[in-house]
Amino acid sequence: MPNITKLTENYIQEHPSVKDCLRNGLVNYSSLSRKIASESKLNVKKDFDAILIACRRFKRKLKKEEIFERRILKILKASKIEIKNKVIAIVLEKDVFYGTLLNLEKEIKKRNEIFRIIEGASAITIITSEEFLDLIKKNFKNKIILENKNLAEITIKSPKEIETTPGAYSYLCSLFAENKINIVETLSCWTDTIFLVDEKDTGKVMGLLRF
Repeated sequence: MPNITKLTENYIQEHPSVKDCLRNGLVNYSSLSRKIASESKLNVKKDFDAILIACRRFKRKLKKEEIFERRILKILKASKIEIKNKVIAIVLEKDVFYGTLLNLEKEIKKRNEIFRIIEGASAITIITSEEFLDLIKKNFKNKIILENKNLAEITIKSPKEIETTPGAYSYLCSLFAENKINIVETLSCWTDTIFLVDEKDTGKVMGLLRF
C-alpha cells in the first residue's frame, strides 16, 4: 500500500507551479487531490480524503518555508550585480597538462581578464574572455570537447548571510528556469554566485534580478 502522505508531498515538490500556488492559497484542494490521484494511478474514491488531508498538512509546512523565502529576498535585495559580456566556456578533456593550464592562467590574468576553471569528474571547463579563444585552441587543439560562445557572466555579490541561508541558490536557479533562461555554467565563491547565460538573455536576467 502506498504512503499517501509521502506520495502527495513528492508530487507537489516535483511540480513547482503547484507548490507555488499551494503556498499562496491559490489551489482548489479537491481538484488538486483528484489530479494527484489520477496521475499517481491511485483510486480517486478510496484515496481522495487521504490525499486531501495530506495537501492541507503540506500547506502548513510551506508556511514555514515562507520565512526562508523572506530571508532570501532580503539578501538578494542587498546584493550587487556585475555583468561581463563576450565570455566563453571551453570544455576540455580531463587529461590535459596542468602546467599548460597554469601558463594560460598567467597569460590571461596578466591582461586583467577573468580566468575560471571548473574541474569535474571527466572534464575541465575554462571560463574566460572570448579574445583568448585562439590561445586556448593553440594550447589544447586536440583536447577541446565543446565550445560555448556568446555568453554573459552574471555575478551576484551578496551579504555574508547567504552562506547560512538555505534555499538561496535554488531560488535563483528556479527563477531562471521558470523564465526559460538556460544556465550554461554556474559556480560560487563564498558570497559570490556566478551564472553563465546566453548573451541574448542578459536583459531578461537583469529584469528578474531587480529585487
